[in-house]
This record gives sequence, C-alpha cells and structure tokens, in this order.
Amino acid sequence: MTEKSSETKPADKPKTDEKKFLVRKIESSKAMNDAMGAYFSELFEAAKTGHPKIAWCTSVGPAELLVACGFLVYFPENHGAMLGASRMSTDLIPVANAIGYSPEICSYLTSDIGSFIKGETPMSKMPGYVFPKPDVLVFNTNQCRDVQDWMYYYHLHYGVPLLGINTPVRIKEVTRTHVEVAAKQMEEMVEPLCKIGGQRFDYDKLRDIVTLSKQLTIKWKAVLEAAAAIPSPINFFDGTIHMGPAVVMRGSKRGIEYYDTLLKELNDCILKKIGSIPEEKFRLYWEGMPIWGRLRTHSELLASLKACVVASTYCNSWIFDEFNPDDPFRSMARAYTELFIVRSDEYKEQYFQQMIEKYKIDGIIYHDAKTCPNNSNNRYGLPQRLEKKTGVPYIVIAGDLNDLRCYSEEQAKTNIEAFVEQLSER
Repeated sequence: MTEKSSETKPADKPKTDEKKFLVRKIESSKAMNDAMGAYFSELFEAAKTGHPKIAWCTSVGPAELLVACGFLVYFPENHGAMLGASRMSTDLIPVANAIGYSPEICSYLTSDIGSFIKGETPMSKMPGYVFPKPDVLVFNTNQCRDVQDWMYYYHLHYGVPLLGINTPVRIKEVTRTHVEVAAKQMEEMVEPLCKIGGQRFDYDKLRDIVTLSKQLTIKWKAVLEAAAAIPSPINFFDGTIHMGPAVVMRGSKRGIEYYDTLLKELNDCILKKIGSIPEEKFRLYWEGMPIWGRLRTHSELLASLKACVVASTYCNSWIFDEFNPDDPFRSMARAYTELFIVRSDEYKEQYFQQMIEKYKIDGIIYHDAKTCPNNSNNRYGLPQRLEKKTGVPYIVIAGDLNDLRCYSEEQAKTNIEAFVEQLSER
C-alpha cells in the first residue's frame, strides 16, 4: 500500500503547469549594500559622538554645500522609502494622521513622522544603530511644499535651525533669473551653516565636492542609459534600489566606486546580450513614484509577461548634468531647478517623447500616487496628448508610494495583464 501511494503522489508528477519567471539578480548588490552600510555606520557613529555634525536634507536639496561645510547628511526621504519597502508604513501613517497630518499628504512624511513618534524604524536592525538627530534642517521646495512642512515638524521638536530654498514651479524654460534666485538663497545659507558646524567656509572644498557629485551623477546616468540596450540588462525596479548611492552619497568617492562596479557588470551583460528578464518582448516606461511595498510583485509580474520596465522619470531625478565646479553655487542652483518635477507639462511632453525614442518604449505605465500629486503626471490630460503624438499606449495604475491602503493588487494585476495583452495584439 505504501509503495502504491508513492507512485501516485502528485509531487511525483511533472509540474508542466508551473513556470518560474526569474528576474536576473544584480551581482553588484553586495557591493551596494556594503557602501550603504558604511554610509549609515558613519551617521550612527556621528550620532553617538557628536562629531561631525549632522544635517538633515531633502533629497534634492543642497547636499554638496552641507558636505562642504563639514556635515554628514541624512535624508528623511530615503528613510521614507525604507519604511515603504519594509511595509511598515501601513501601521505608522495613522499615527501621524492622529496628530493632525492629513491622509491626503505625502505618505513619506506621514510614515516618517509616525516612525519617529513610535520609535520604530528598519534602521534599528543595522549594526551600531543610534538615531541620527539633526543639528540643522535644510529643505528645497523644488519637489513640493510637503518637504518644508516635514522639516518644520522636526524644527519644532528639536529646536534646531531650519534653512530652506524656495524654488519656482511649473517652469517651461529655466532662465538666468530662476538660477540667480535659487543661487542667492543657497549662498545665504553659508554663514549660518558655518556657525552651526563650527567651521570656516572653504570655497575650494565646495568645488571639490561638486566635482565628486558631478562624477557620481555621470556614472548614475550611464547606469540608467545602459537600459537602452536590447535586451536591457537592468530594469526600473533594480534602479529604485541601486539609486541609493546617487541620493545619499553625493560629494563622496564611495558612490563613484560603487557605480564603476555596477557599470562593469552591466556592460558585460550588454556584450553578452544578457537581459534583466529571460525573454524581453515589451519595453515599458514607468512614470511616477514606485509602489515601494510591491516592487518585487510588480517586477515578477511583468517578467512573467515578458515585459521589462527599462526607463522611468523617478530614477532620472538624480541626474544633475549641470554641476560645474568652476561655478558651484549657480550650477547647483540650475541643476536643482531643472528637476523634472519642477517643469511645465509642455516641457514634460517633450521629455517623454525623447525617452520613448531613446529607449524604444512600447507602452507607458502611469502610477497615480494618491498622496503624491506632484509626481503623478496623469491628472491633466498629458497621457492622452502624448499617446496622440506618439502612438504609444498607456495604462494608469492607482496606488501610492507608501500607503498600500490606496492600492488594489488584484485590480492592478488585471489591468497590467490586459495592457500587455493589448501590446501583444498591436
């Protein structure tokens, strides 16, 4: 009886109806984890000893100036993404809502403030963790007004100085006036930053830091442009993880060294025609924020449909071509004011057309993020106008960067599958 049962067990039958769609693992990931680990270790040690001073900065704020003034820089938005990716946000957002922060505003902000109030963070699992309390808070409203309100919360809590740059928005062309206004505000930060940091301002050091950031951003741009190859050796979901050094290591050699490692791997894959997914058939563009808590789900779903997301606006947000060590203040001002999120819809349409051509895009996925209207470009007719001009179809996925209560996984899956089927028919 036992022998007969053994012959008829379902496990012994060939699993012809199951197929794994593996996304190629980036071999350089360990090197990135080491680099990011070293970055956080420095922050934790500074938090423990009080030296160097720590500046909190919005992700597209004047990080180079802060590094030049002797600060280590912590980015709350990076922490917000960590909270989303770890799916801790769902429990933390209501904590911020309870003290008056609307569920409609940035879920990075509400996740981070909720994390602070509850004392819960993924960083606590890192070796040597000590919360990196700020000595100064710095923002740039080029992204949205929420970043200023975010920093203001901590200004009220800690009583440390709050410095900021107010950037014009909905710009078609960035003019000299725009640049001068932003540069002037940045220059006015120098005196208070030197006073807080206890250092004399060194203009040559700023030039050196801008040089390093320039080198870093060129490397990051090359990483993203590797995806123009067919098949693409990297996808958008990889990019959201491997952009970490481009965000937090500006002005350091460590990030440059990491991207050299990653570029070597990607260029080797291009030569050998090794794609990010096994059978690339469709090339997609992801417009808007990632849904951090569903990165793997989306990556595997699209791979199973032979669709590779080869480009995005989000990852390109940390390409700063205009950095120039010969004119650091104005070049930083221009780079941070030319940011995609700041620009007019007319500019954005032209930008999308260039990206469609460069990356050979078959379709566009727009993420309509509930709490991030500034990074949701589907609300004012742009997708329809772009499809009319280019013939490239699109789909809109409703969700959010961190608040998974705004996202229906079943609905998104059904819509994405139908969209790729539509591409196949075309």
